[in-house]
Amino acid sequence: MSAAAPPLPLPQRVALPTPDGETLVLRRLPTAGASRAVVVLVHGLGEHAGRYHELAARLHAWRFAVWAHDHHGHGESSGARGALPGELRLVEDLVLVIDDARRENPGLPLVLLGHSLGGLVAASLVARGVRPVDGLVLSSPGLDPGLSGFQKALLAVLPRIAPGLRVGNGLDDNFLSHDRAVVQAYRDDPLTHDRIGSRLARFLAREGAVVQQAAAHWPVPTLLIYAGDDHLVVPAASRAFAAAAAPSGLVEAQCFESLYHEIFNELDAGPVFAALQRWLDKRFPPS
Repeated sequence: MSAAAPPLPLPQRVALPTPDGETLVLRRLPTAGASRAVVVLVHGLGEHAGRYHELAARLHAWRFAVWAHDHHGHGESSGARGALPGELRLVEDLVLVIDDARRENPGLPLVLLGHSLGGLVAASLVARGVRPVDGLVLSSPGLDPGLSGFQKALLAVLPRIAPGLRVGNGLDDNFLSHDRAVVQAYRDDPLTHDRIGSRLARFLAREGAVVQQAAAHWPVPTLLIYAGDDHLVVPAASRAFAAAAAPSGLVEAQCFESLYHEIFNELDAGPVFAALQRWLDKRFPPS
């Protein structure tokens, strides 16, 4: 089992307005002195940024400022649970958070760290060239949610005929982590949910292909760390991305073969944190 995370100061909570009058709940965690970089955490499907306390604490102890928001329709942010006004809404919201982090941390490098759905959102932003970033960490990214042909065909038409439809996401939370306390805390958390709307589902189904197509010309130094025993997304998609991105020389990939989906919340997460720290130290050396 990995060592406990150091204590974390209370973050600054900010209500970040979106252009359509909705609100993103943002947690800002600057360092007391000079920061090495600012890390923007991007959470996964059906959860919220508050579940990343240990990861944020370690990053903060390593002298990184941490910015983390709840997606639209997730956590404490506004919006119907799991619904999206448009398929690229999560990417557009991430732009607002990046711009806020840049304003509050002028001159600092900025790193995106996305897990699962958040990894897909962060990788989509890079693939589409929406905002420049200085580094990217993908944790078990949702590059392929493992949909059947029938499900993909259904998603091709559902957003047009039933844009407000929301159903259960079908994910088995038993496979979040081997740590049963993590699984039970997820189930007991009033801010987690299993809803997914047709637009969000179609984003999950389609956007991985956009990222894979961009892999051969990947522009950003990237650490890809993923679970080999993942039952919630397809690990082969991460392997394919790493292979396609190899010519760029910018993507470093490591598979943790025995781990379930939430690699930072596993019983033996120590090697995962060590891989992250090594990569950050190499790219953003301590002064």
